[in-house]
Amino acid sequence: MAGIPGIGSGLDIKNIVKAMVDAEVAPKASQLNRLEKTAETKLSALGQLQSALSTFQSAMKDLNKPELFDKRTANSSNSAVLSATADKTALSGTYRVEVKNLATSSKVSTAALDKDFTATSAGTLTVKLGANDAKAVTVDIGKDSTLVEIRDALNEQLKDKGVTANIINNPSTGQSQIVLSGKETGAGHDIIVEGTGGVAGLSVDSSVKSVNGAAGYLEQAVNASFTIDGLELESPSNTIKNAIPDVSFTLKGKTEEDKPLTVTVGQDTKGVKDQLKKFVDSYNEFMSVSRKLTSVTKVGDDKAPVVGGLVGDSTVRNLVNGMRSELSNMAGDNGDALRVLADLGITTQKDGSLKIDDKKLDAVLESNFDAVGQFFAGDKGLMSRMDSRISGFAGKEGIIGTRQQSLNATRSDITKQKEKLTMRADQIEARLLKQFNAMDALVGQLNTTSQQLLQSLGNLPGMNSRN
Repeated sequence: MAGIPGIGSGLDIKNIVKAMVDAEVAPKASQLNRLEKTAETKLSALGQLQSALSTFQSAMKDLNKPELFDKRTANSSNSAVLSATADKTALSGTYRVEVKNLATSSKVSTAALDKDFTATSAGTLTVKLGANDAKAVTVDIGKDSTLVEIRDALNEQLKDKGVTANIINNPSTGQSQIVLSGKETGAGHDIIVEGTGGVAGLSVDSSVKSVNGAAGYLEQAVNASFTIDGLELESPSNTIKNAIPDVSFTLKGKTEEDKPLTVTVGQDTKGVKDQLKKFVDSYNEFMSVSRKLTSVTKVGDDKAPVVGGLVGDSTVRNLVNGMRSELSNMAGDNGDALRVLADLGITTQKDGSLKIDDKKLDAVLESNFDAVGQFFAGDKGLMSRMDSRISGFAGKEGIIGTRQQSLNATRSDITKQKEKLTMRADQIEARLLKQFNAMDALVGQLNTTSQQLLQSLGNLPGMNSRN
């Protein structure tokens, strides 16, 4: 029975050893747990701060692009009829545009034929886009070729010319016609088909309208016809470039008679305003995160307050103070129209957040667009100055990133210390168990000797149970 803890002494050796081991390692374990919790809390808080700062930097970068203020827009009063775009070199202006008709492509039909038509002999079909087409395509048609085979041969040979062929069947007569459709719009691009041999009957004169199964055109290729401020203009395409210098139109439909639409070319005030809102929103979000991380919030008389992960942290304090200071600094000379954010209708609220006065901002963008670009963008603009304030804090090599690396190193060290403490606890436990087991065995031997001695004394003459 030797070796079983507690047999000899009756003591709860296992729990006694556990209590002694815990008493030995508990202070260090508690210290390591506190350090680990603190490191994790700060690491999480710094991660939130870094993320919010990165979003704010992204918004600043977008607002610091000079090309943002170079953009021009072309807005149509009826985008279902006409859409427009403008290059950055386009001049501002307003134009009245009337669309009389769209540019169309050619569509022609052969004469009606029996659906089981076959070529009586070999022949050719020469397809042109206009009478003066120097790149006509000639398609060889073999004897006994069916309409389907003729269609397929046309499609194979004409795919690079932008002409496709298909068969239309007339249920009432049982006859079929080959219809050829072009992609290229504009006058002078009508499809002409010249047939020879067994397919001479498939010739098409594009100047004659197809009526009652006769060969001819279904739709003629014509130019788009439109006016700009009353000037009569035409275009072979519905995509029109430089009718107004550096402005492109896409015609989609006709305007109502005597009801022209309006195209307005100007600075991209909407794009700039959207970026300004993005900047303000990201700044407010950063400030909200920083307040949350550095605040102590009371949650009840009988409960501990909620403490932010960076309460009293100098990094946050210095970063926030630097950003606020730069926003309040004046820019430019006394004669400049825009010197502070308030001149654009962007003001600071009591809680430190920014708010946009849309009406004032719209008025400034409309009347002084170039000055807005100079205020925000460029080497001397607000975005560059703000970036110089915060660049030392952001990124992996910045103050926040360096602190994150240090905290990760601390966590790694704590993990190693915990592993060593566990090994030490195991060693202490093994030593104590060995000592207690030895004591237990000795006590067991002494108890056995005592019992044997009592038995021997009890067997002596004159000894009884009473004595």
